[in-house]
Amino acid sequence: MSLDTLLCVCFGVLTAVVNAIALASQHIASSRVPSTGRGWRFVLDLLKQPLWLLGWLALLGSLVFQSLALHFGPVGLVQPLLISELIVALVIRRLWLHQQLRTITIASAILTTGLLILFVTFASPSSGQSTTSGLKWLVTVATCSLVVAILVLVARGGSVRRKAGLLGMATAIMWALEAVLIKVFTDSVTSSGYLGTLAHWPIYAFAGCGVAGLFCEQAALHVGPLSVSQPFIVIVDPLISVILGVVLFAERWQGGAVRLAAGAVLLGAISVGAWVLIKTGPETMAGSHQPVSKRSA
Repeated sequence: MSLDTLLCVCFGVLTAVVNAIALASQHIASSRVPSTGRGWRFVLDLLKQPLWLLGWLALLGSLVFQSLALHFGPVGLVQPLLISELIVALVIRRLWLHQQLRTITIASAILTTGLLILFVTFASPSSGQSTTSGLKWLVTVATCSLVVAILVLVARGGSVRRKAGLLGMATAIMWALEAVLIKVFTDSVTSSGYLGTLAHWPIYAFAGCGVAGLFCEQAALHVGPLSVSQPFIVIVDPLISVILGVVLFAERWQGGAVRLAAGAVLLGAISVGAWVLIKTGPETMAGSHQPVSKRSA
């Protein structure tokens, strides 16, 4: 494993750790806000929650770590590593919230960890080109934005579980798009410096996607149970990211069809393991001595 790949993996895992802290703390804080809150009132209520502010700090940390990971490695390697957030979340649930974990949940966490190690070691894609055409960017950003807009509109009706699922999927797409924009942004910083990036479009597209993704995530956490939104956020994100990495940066699996098939199988197995892990884990973030709110159940 090269030094760049090692740094990529280390920063990718650190991203997952702080993401788990951010998601847990913000979900707990969001569930404490009255469901009648809307718009700016909802935001003001969130600002009164210390855990929500802690989640913000964690999100900033995850942005730094993810930027470093994407600088040293391909999108198709970094984003699947973020699934390890689920394992970290289990540790948080057990040590911080004192929740009991089922044997199948622990087994799924161990299996998913092993599959991630295999993916990194044998089947991760190689870095492709650092630039792509403006037309590809335009089509990619427009397509992702249109799909997210449709998901958000459809999520206005239906049950809370349907809303949480659709908003979770919208969040995943925005995070995947943001990841490829982060990669371009970090390359721009390397070549032009921080002030020089202000003259290029990636920083503004990244800011817009970040705001949209944060809105979708907060709405998903507020409207329904974490057990519904988290599978979409954590699993769909890396799958879309792998596709975007191939389309935009020509990331490839070296070794031909065999290695490509191995990567696809491992990604599918990792997704299944992560889904089982989420579905068999505790339904809410309520601690062992905390009442479960109706909206979080």
